[in-house]
Amino acid sequence: MKRLCIALITGIFGSLTAGAQVYVAPDGKDINPGTVEAPKATLNAAIRQVRELRRLKQEPESRILLKSGTYYLREPVRVRSEDSGTPTSPLVITSAPGAAPVISGGILIKDWKQNRTVVKGLPEAARGRVWVAHVPAVAGLLAPRQLWVNDRKATRAKSAPGNTMQRIWNWDKTTATAVIPLHPFEHLEVTEGLEFLIHQWWEVANLRVRKLEKGGDSCRVYFYEPESRIQNEHPWPAPWLSPETGNSAFYLVNSIAFLDEPGEWYYDAPARNLYYYPRVQENMKVAKTVIPFLEQLFVLSGTSEHPVENVIISDIRFQHSAWNRPFLQGHVPHQAGLYMTEAYKLKPAGTPEKPSLDNQAWVGRPEAAVTVSYASHIRFEGNRFEHLAATGLDFTVGVKSSSVTGSLFKDIGGTAIQGGYFGDDGTEIHRPYNPADPRVICENIAIKNNLVTDAGNEDWGAVGIGMGFSRSITIEHNEMENLPYSGISMGWGWTPAKNIMAQNSIRYNKIHHYGRTNYDCAGIYTLSAQPGTLIEENYIDSIYKAPYAHLPTHWFYLYADEGSSGIAVRNNWTPAQKYLQNNNGPGNRWENNGPQVAATVKNNAGPEKQYRALLNEKTSGAVHQAINRQRKELIELVSKAGDLVDLRKLKILLHEKGVQQETIGQWKGHTVVYGLITDVNLLRSQLQNAYPDATIRVYHDMVYEFDRAARCPGAAIAKDWTDIMMTANLVKDPQKQREYLDYHATQFEKWPEVSNGFCKADFQQLRVFKNGRQLMLVISIPKGKTLKELNPLTTKNNQRVNEWNKIMSGYQEGIEGTEKGETWVVLE
Repeated sequence: MKRLCIALITGIFGSLTAGAQVYVAPDGKDINPGTVEAPKATLNAAIRQVRELRRLKQEPESRILLKSGTYYLREPVRVRSEDSGTPTSPLVITSAPGAAPVISGGILIKDWKQNRTVVKGLPEAARGRVWVAHVPAVAGLLAPRQLWVNDRKATRAKSAPGNTMQRIWNWDKTTATAVIPLHPFEHLEVTEGLEFLIHQWWEVANLRVRKLEKGGDSCRVYFYEPESRIQNEHPWPAPWLSPETGNSAFYLVNSIAFLDEPGEWYYDAPARNLYYYPRVQENMKVAKTVIPFLEQLFVLSGTSEHPVENVIISDIRFQHSAWNRPFLQGHVPHQAGLYMTEAYKLKPAGTPEKPSLDNQAWVGRPEAAVTVSYASHIRFEGNRFEHLAATGLDFTVGVKSSSVTGSLFKDIGGTAIQGGYFGDDGTEIHRPYNPADPRVICENIAIKNNLVTDAGNEDWGAVGIGMGFSRSITIEHNEMENLPYSGISMGWGWTPAKNIMAQNSIRYNKIHHYGRTNYDCAGIYTLSAQPGTLIEENYIDSIYKAPYAHLPTHWFYLYADEGSSGIAVRNNWTPAQKYLQNNNGPGNRWENNGPQVAATVKNNAGPEKQYRALLNEKTSGAVHQAINRQRKELIELVSKAGDLVDLRKLKILLHEKGVQQETIGQWKGHTVVYGLITDVNLLRSQLQNAYPDATIRVYHDMVYEFDRAARCPGAAIAKDWTDIMMTANLVKDPQKQREYLDYHATQFEKWPEVSNGFCKADFQQLRVFKNGRQLMLVISIPKGKTLKELNPLTTKNNQRVNEWNKIMSGYQEGIEGTEKGETWVVLE
């Protein structure tokens, strides 16, 4: 018998040595020899067979070929150091000729039935329209956070319709609770899995709801530990409370009470029933529906002594990874999706390494669908990473001389491509990284000719490509679009101190349609010292107008954040020079960036010619959201003593802070600056330091804009303008204030004669800003003209403008200090 087994094994190996090809098919069997006629069923079995061939030195060259179909995993595929190839005969894992294999971490949900029973809490709008399926009992399966229907992600039932959100009323640090409006939660019950998603600055947090305490017109929301403590104590980012730009936005998610729109779903965990409200034309009797099961699909992991080497993974589709941690411990991220395990404000500030540091934080790293650690010469080529709940591909530790090329990253819950060190082994995040063992460093990784689209759609603070402490990283010829936050994030640590980062290259990338939900972002963002790093000839454009951004103007094309040092930033095309250099270290060089850069930079950016078929997968065209363009901002200094500020001193300060094309107007104790300001909130704090006795007010809210180029077809645009600034108050009546804003929101449609009058008067631009009740009106006219000579042209043969002005007069009054009957005052 023993001889028979040996002969059988030898026969199997012998049949493969000639071609060194092991085939795998979804309908195969792992006892099969792995031939094209008798393939294996699982990739793990094929890898094991190749491992044995190499061990017995029967075949140095080896290829694993996956036939078409979906491989639904119940454990991750693992490649170990024993599976390594050689430089001349790498291990190749690829698709069979003409095949399109899918490696899935999901579970198919079948046998959908239209719900005919009474479901407690189901909204009236969904009754008779919802379908239900029973989720099979699978060991290790947690409540799903994602559902894909016909390869399209469905939406977990949430409290706000469409893409809207509500605003919190307050965050109470004493009780670690969010205070929200009672409506529409009067009858909401806390059920298993109920979550609170809160938007805060550059991140969002997922908090498990423990209790709702209702009283009066508000509701107090309590959360489970550990996220309640972390959320309540960490200062960056924190809930945003601002009368100027609105408090943090939120919605509640995962309750049957919210299942009221097509495309939404809810999972009843105790009963294991999945409820879905189909979209138009979705037939649930034949629809392919998948929920994720595995967090990791494919793991290449060696050790520092014995790394995995010389492996090529190509033409594979990785789909349906899970993201379980928020259901177990919540998710309170610090930045770029790295979740905090502990974080708090330092009182008093300072550590031995950073005397001014005001907080400390320790972070963890979300699981990735494909993970690489302690490996070298690993190549990912032509793969598709799709429908993944957290990170797509992660080079975690000790990865060297590897690459990802010509691949698609689409519908990714977290960061698409991540790598390097973030302190996720328990090191405080502000420490520089200088490991004694160079084997742990990630270096010489090339990320080229990939498309990243619709990433970060679960954690809105995730990025397209995010690299922590790493060196000699090449990020070139990629296109990134439809992102909620930043495109490329390079660096970690917030420190100018020496660390291992150096010689990184970010060139020829096309980054556009980003900042969809979160600000404090950029097309390319850097942190900490990284000498020899080059950011060159990238094309960055089209940042979305995020509807709930904490600061509406705090977005950038290029952003060198704290500690950024030794970086050359040159010849990057952007539509405006809206860049931020925040608390940088020494040695940065900025040269020739902006709209004046040669058009060849725009044309050369993005995937090279042989990879441009990837661009057929772009998703930004389906996002109907306005795009930002840099505009002049308005900031006011109000002297408490009523004295005017020293104009000479003010102009010097504005020049030092990079303010361009500024107009300064004054009236009594009011001084107004109107100009191109890179970061108006940073300027506010700088002005406050320079004028500690003044009140500094930013006018974020632009309630009306007339632009001659857009509203006066064929009209000439003046080369040079003069800005006339005036101010008045809205009346105190809230109803009249709303009417005033409604008039201006619909003026172009209902009162077109008004903008026609502005066209006749040669107005170049007219803007109305608001802060509280106070209005600022800026009228831009051709240089050399006066408002006195142009304004009468607005009403010439145009009686409707007189009617408009008469109506508006009922909504306006003079600010404090005006004479009786005086409304608008000119800031000279």
